[in-house]
Amino acid sequence: MTAPIELYYWPTPNGWKISIMLEELGVPYEVRYVNIGKGEQFAPEFLKIAPNNRMPAIIDREGPGGEAISVFESGAILQYLGRKYGKFYSMDERTRVQIEEWLFWQVGGLGPMAGQAHHFRGYAPEKIEYGINRYTNEVNRLYGVMNKRLAEHEYLAGDYSIADMASIGWVVPHERQGQDLAEFPHLKRWFDTLMARPAVIKGIAIGKEERERSNLADDMEAQKILFNQRAR
Repeated sequence: MTAPIELYYWPTPNGWKISIMLEELGVPYEVRYVNIGKGEQFAPEFLKIAPNNRMPAIIDREGPGGEAISVFESGAILQYLGRKYGKFYSMDERTRVQIEEWLFWQVGGLGPMAGQAHHFRGYAPEKIEYGINRYTNEVNRLYGVMNKRLAEHEYLAGDYSIADMASIGWVVPHERQGQDLAEFPHLKRWFDTLMARPAVIKGIAIGKEERERSNLADDMEAQKILFNQRAR
């Protein structure tokens, strides 16, 4: 009997990357919720597998050589799962390079910039015009990069891959980022295509009720936990 992948998760764009991938793979997995608004990401037992205090993370009880392995950082998890199951992450070197380019573009650009847009537009106690404009405009630029790429390719790296799974969750809250998908027709076509995939629908829905019970926008204590951390 195959041991399920243990997914340490909270329903956010970063968490969705891995729930979508596991749903696309159709492999057994179990969700272990890490409520980031309550500070559960700082629990000592979680830090053993995710030393950056961030979800998602996984434990694969049937890792390399049949031994358990833990993996943290969403991009590394996607690559690991893609290699293990031989899906959505090509063995052809040229294709794999394209996938990795767009995966790391998301990890280093789209995610952090969209996250900052969320913060300055929605959570900052003072509405700082410079911060709002800086990150809203940068997300707009990144959407433009995607739009140009998708004008010539069905998916970011040609075929559907972990690069698309990494990026879709950060486009879901486009309105919170001050963006209008009507300005980016090729991106909108891609977005609508992915949002109709059953695995994407299910992956994004996991934990929705948990998140709704934790309203970060009105929870000052949760915001303090998330936004005011220093080295421990």
